Amino acid sequence: MGKPATVAASFQASEWIPAHATFYGDESASATMGGACGYGNLLINGYGTDTAALSSTLFNDGYACGTCYEIKCVQSSACFSNVVSTTVTATNICPPNWAEPSDNGGWCNPPRSHFDMSKPAFMKIAQWKAGIVPVMYRRVACVKSSGLRFSFQGNGYWLLVYVMNVGGGGDIANMWVKGSGPEWISMSHNWGASYQAFATLSGQSLSFKATSYTTKETIIAWNAAPTNWGVGLTYSTQVNFS
Repeated sequence: MGKPATVAASFQASEWIPAHATFYGDESASATMGGACGYGNLLINGYGTDTAALSSTLFNDGYACGTCYEIKCVQSSACFSNVVSTTVTATNICPPNWAEPSDNGGWCNPPRSHFDMSKPAFMKIAQWKAGIVPVMYRRVACVKSSGLRFSFQGNGYWLLVYVMNVGGGGDIANMWVKGSGPEWISMSHNWGASYQAFATLSGQSLSFKATSYTTKETIIAWNAAPTNWGVGLTYSTQVNFS
């Protein structure tokens, strides 16, 4: 596994931006499992309970899946004074609630930037009884100790891949797959963190090429899946974004 000769700069943290945060579910974070990004069981797949659903303004049609944010509670008596901040990963979307005004219930209505955090994550920065608190947030690098993970769905003629454990910017803009042939096959964005290729790839060792949405860095995971790959399985690699 390796990288092509030309790559972009590694991810750099953004400036601090004002927003608001609420929470959903209970202390178990069971309500956060699954979600619009398609990561499934967040505990098994390495995301834990420090997660958030993003308003559609931030969600960016799923391209924000896997992005990481440092969040600090500000200007509220509910903020914990001894906590500087916490970091969450985007794993879900907080859909608009057009039945409620944007400043009273419709917190995720466009054009608002809003974080609907897991309750355990919210409870790290503020008293949960507050319900909603003003926050400052910034994009930060997603720090991963291992490589990209590819979870397979589909069949021998349609490959659907969920890309997980993405480091650096945490996001994916474009994906390609290559079997035993010489050509890279472009994969289209399906939804959330999934990409698809309509191609006959059964019985072939599969390599993947991915480009970060934020940094434009491109990396290649050679022979990420063996010739006997199967749907419902997840394959780990040793390569990741910086």
